[in-house]
Amino acid sequence: MLMRALTCGDAAVLFEVETLDEAVALAAAVRAAELPVVVDVVPAARTVLVVTDPGADLGALRHTVSELPVAEAAVTADADPVEIHVVYDGPDLDEVASLTGLGVDEVVAAHTATPWRVAFAGFAPGFPYLVGGDPRLQVPRRDEPRTSVPAGSVGLAGQFSGIYPRATPGGWQLLGRTAATLWDTDRHPPALLAPGDRVRFVRVDR
Repeated sequence: MLMRALTCGDAAVLFEVETLDEAVALAAAVRAAELPVVVDVVPAARTVLVVTDPGADLGALRHTVSELPVAEAAVTADADPVEIHVVYDGPDLDEVASLTGLGVDEVVAAHTATPWRVAFAGFAPGFPYLVGGDPRLQVPRRDEPRTSVPAGSVGLAGQFSGIYPRATPGGWQLLGRTAATLWDTDRHPPALLAPGDRVRFVRVDR
């Protein structure tokens, strides 16, 4: 794996890789190593930020992470997936069906057929970027983003599926809605879904 390490301040190193899969695998490897100086691991699309205790030897950390068996640290399927119940009545269902060449029921069936995986979180607190779904569901964002997308909206954009934890502007293609609370500051941890978690969407009527 080609990797570039960039020091971020005095207590973090940003590791840049080439693909999303490599970022997910690297983050899993760092977590699995349980390095005593590491206090947080924050994956993104092609980077992993490793945050340390103040005063940690960042040079040693760069070396240690570069030697981790990343290829063997793929996210396992041992844990049961988190079920997210979805009412599939989204305003973009017909558009997604048209873009994919599937029927509306086939879009829903494809979205619920296999577990997705949380690659990383971003955009808003608790917003999960999910990968690993049916490749037929890869559709572009809307040409015109909405000024407000309701909390709980479930959508598609590119290779990702996602769930809006709160009402925000957004341009994802909306398939439906869930009553699940994605972000709750009174819960520990506040995020319902964390990087590496598996997610299965379940169709419900209401």
